[in-house]
Amino acid sequence: MAQPIPPVILAPVDDLDRERQWLEQSLAELLDAEYIPEAVNSTIAHYAANAYIRQRMEGENDIDGIAIAILTEMQGFDFSKSFFGEFAIANAVSELLLDRMGIEPCCGRVQFRHLGAA
Repeated sequence: MAQPIPPVILAPVDDLDRERQWLEQSLAELLDAEYIPEAVNSTIAHYAANAYIRQRMEGENDIDGIAIAILTEMQGFDFSKSFFGEFAIANAVSELLLDRMGIEPCCGRVQFRHLGAA
């Protein structure tokens, strides 16, 4: 019988502003690197980073819970000027967080260490 995958729990955040800045910058760089740089990518990264910080302030430390919350919040964002959507953004945030923890986000994927990991 298959065993369930255990949750990945983030350490508490000491400096929420620094954490928000790291995620916003890293996500914007990742989005720009994925296709072509777009002005909307920084807006998306800002929106997603704020959603992430709200979750952390509410005590959410489980990466899956954070991803679902970001997905839900990003549904209110207008992606009409972007190649991305809410699922891609929630997944990208999860991958950045996992990568920063040294956990490979997906089998065989290149890690994003060059994108400002703290």
